[in-house]
Amino acid sequence: MSVPVLLFASYADAFGARRVEVPVETPIAVSALVAAMRQLPGGDRLPARPLVAVNRTWVDDAVIIATNDEVAVIPPVAGG
Repeated sequence: MSVPVLLFASYADAFGARRVEVPVETPIAVSALVAAMRQLPGGDRLPARPLVAVNRTWVDDAVIIATNDEVAVIPPVAGG
């Protein structure tokens, strides 16, 4: 099983893709998913607690991800 994760900007650059399949079982906490992502090539560029959205809602690292949830990891952005 794996969880697809959408990536943007510098995170997409780090992983070399706009989407990665993270080899974990669901249900899984956001914190555990991020830890698994940090083990993938390019994952060392993720902070320990990146901004994560599940089903288009910002969540904290204790939220549980279920099968078929949409997960996105969003890098910091600056406006101007």
